[in-house]
Amino acid sequence: MVIVDTTRELGAGQTTGSRGTLMGAGSVADACRAAMADGCRIGVDYEGEYRVDWTNSLNDAVEHPVIHSTFGYAAQMVVLDPDTGEVEKVVAAHDVGRAVNPLLCEGQIEGAVHMGLGYALTEGFPCDADGRPVNSTLRSLDIIRPKDMPPVEVILVESPQPGAPYGIKGVGEIGLVPTAGAVAAALWALDGRWRAELPFVNEANREREAAWT
Repeated sequence: MVIVDTTRELGAGQTTGSRGTLMGAGSVADACRAAMADGCRIGVDYEGEYRVDWTNSLNDAVEHPVIHSTFGYAAQMVVLDPDTGEVEKVVAAHDVGRAVNPLLCEGQIEGAVHMGLGYALTEGFPCDADGRPVNSTLRSLDIIRPKDMPPVEVILVESPQPGAPYGIKGVGEIGLVPTAGAVAAALWALDGRWRAELPFVNEANREREAAWT
């Protein structure tokens, strides 16, 4: 049973930057070590804790501050049809530290690429003059359907994170970060024009009439 109660929150901070993987796994691993040391007795609760105490505050007077507890890396390449400009394939290489569950890692990245392609090409959230969303259905949001998804080749790069349990790194929002930029670069390589407003293709779903200048 999991108790979800804000009064029991222990001040562990936010889950931004995929730190939930690091913090959660570290706590579980610590509890497991305590259980194993005690013979894994039935009916005994074992608690675990994982502290990140090697980072610096931005106010610390150090030349090279460490401001994050774990660092992943992602690089993506988008292949376009030279005649139509449609996306033919996406190659996504991601440093996951250690792929504890490779199939789950691949699925996470494939899903992120799907979101990223929608973000780059079709989806938007335009509103009318009163601030009400123009799109009122999932269909009108123009989310890319599975039948229209290009193949996604996932490359898992395993570079263990020092100090992390089992060398893991989070694979959360980082899968979404490079996609729109990779699409923009591919379109630029195709026709020499940089796009500055999302989505690049479906103009009806843009939130503004013109790009930021």
